[in-house]
Amino acid sequence: METLTPILDAYQALLGEIDGWFAGCLERAAPGRIQCRQGCTGCCRGLFDITLLDAWLLRQAFGRLPEALRLSVRGKAEARLLELRRAWPGLTAPFLLNAMPDAEWTEMPEDDPTPCPLLGDDGLCLVYAARPMTCRLHGLPNIDLSGESFSDACCTLNCLGVDPLADPVLRWPFRQAFLREQQLFRDFSRQLTGRVWNELDTFIPTALLIDPAAVDWRRLVLIDPRGQG
Repeated sequence: METLTPILDAYQALLGEIDGWFAGCLERAAPGRIQCRQGCTGCCRGLFDITLLDAWLLRQAFGRLPEALRLSVRGKAEARLLELRRAWPGLTAPFLLNAMPDAEWTEMPEDDPTPCPLLGDDGLCLVYAARPMTCRLHGLPNIDLSGESFSDACCTLNCLGVDPLADPVLRWPFRQAFLREQQLFRDFSRQLTGRVWNELDTFIPTALLIDPAAVDWRRLVLIDPRGQG
């Protein structure tokens, strides 16, 4: 699947730009206003969906971990899959969520304390450089330079006593970045499956269990409630 490499490289570059935005926010914000820091794991729990493009990068980084560590992480991911299958018996390889009713996988319990399987014992992400886009965006609202809000969410530890939506320090060209992400995903899905998909999503634990070589991506058929499969 060498044809995917340029797309993966371009996406990794976009993720690096998002990291630059977040680092700039930390640098320019008033002291103590943003609590996000290495080792803070408040958001590294529960389940949330990521794109198959994010999952691809995640699996590559996971494959570079030492074997003993991979086995430990995989065990946690498999335990999570067993839990998921109790509620959704139809969740089978390659563990894509498109065939599931939207509300069932986007409204995950916010009080789920289960740590991400890729969270190390030291409180650090084992594949930090390859973490999904949502991990990089979490904690601060995503407000475009124009003032358009793509996410009003802000970690309760951040921006205490101020309105983060009105803070110009946090603004960034999110609309342009998300359009680039969308196009990269469409290119990725076309190269992988032979057709364009707007969404192919999974969870982080299930992403680690996908065996790309065992999937006939060109014959991928999903009953998609959003009309894409």
